[in-house]
Amino acid sequence: MGIDLHGQVAIITGAGAGLGRAHALALADRGVAVVINDVEGPPSTSGRRSAAASVAQEIVDAGGKAMVALCDVSDEQAVSQMVARIIDEWGRVDILINNAGILRDKSFGKSDLNAFREVVDVHLMGSVNCSHAVWPHMVKQGYGRILMTTSASGIYGNFGQANYGAAKSAVVGLMNVLAIEGESKGIRVNSLAPTAATQMTEDLLEPQELARLAPEAVSPGAVFMVSPDAPTKTILAAGAGVFAVARMEESAGVYLPESMRTAEQIAHHWSRVSDMTSSVVTHSAFEQTRRYIAVAERDAAAAEAQL
Repeated sequence: MGIDLHGQVAIITGAGAGLGRAHALALADRGVAVVINDVEGPPSTSGRRSAAASVAQEIVDAGGKAMVALCDVSDEQAVSQMVARIIDEWGRVDILINNAGILRDKSFGKSDLNAFREVVDVHLMGSVNCSHAVWPHMVKQGYGRILMTTSASGIYGNFGQANYGAAKSAVVGLMNVLAIEGESKGIRVNSLAPTAATQMTEDLLEPQELARLAPEAVSPGAVFMVSPDAPTKTILAAGAGVFAVARMEESAGVYLPESMRTAEQIAHHWSRVSDMTSSVVTHSAFEQTRRYIAVAERDAAAAEAQL
């Protein structure tokens, strides 16, 4: 059975080009009314229209439904006004894809902290502002899908991208909490970690590599992650036609009784502490706390039984 999104309303931020444009076209092709958000930049190559307007026109010309909403996602008031306009005109928001982003790459020691804040404001606070603005509407309608855009730089790190990596890691933390809070409200929240040839990456890769990394190769993953049957609290990595799940996990853990609870004993048992062969996926911070208590009680009781 196909994924049915017909009649839903989606906001895609940073949709004037690259991944955002590809996501917008893919959703519009499935009958989704798409809001093309971007900052007001220079006209596109197709004429005087902004890049966002050109994408919207492309959708309309193909028989779809689209609206342009120009605003900086790091501007909370502007985002609130954008969502209010969408609700006024289209009555609902079913899907939000937080895609807008910028790069200010530089090694950490040479980083300008104003530029660092700018990156965090767009990636993290932009995602916060947009998610916060649509949240009450999704709660009211009992349905919503929010997709954050993270990055391998945030999950694994990348030289020269401390600002970007910190922001992209932060949106995973935002996803984790919103997924928990949205579960009982019909709201599912996920993250996409794309590897694609965009304006942000075109100077970093060879032409033959860029050819494999078309944004259109990523968008099927985005469509699935905002679909009715999508998982929640999940990171989907995608690029060059490859799709994989990335996740945070920890080792099973080693209990040290109070008499052995020293840094030296942790060093002594490090091979067991860091052993990931029986790794554990934890679904919330409190679940981790309960697991640690259970391990401590079990192993403490076993130690006492041997005395």
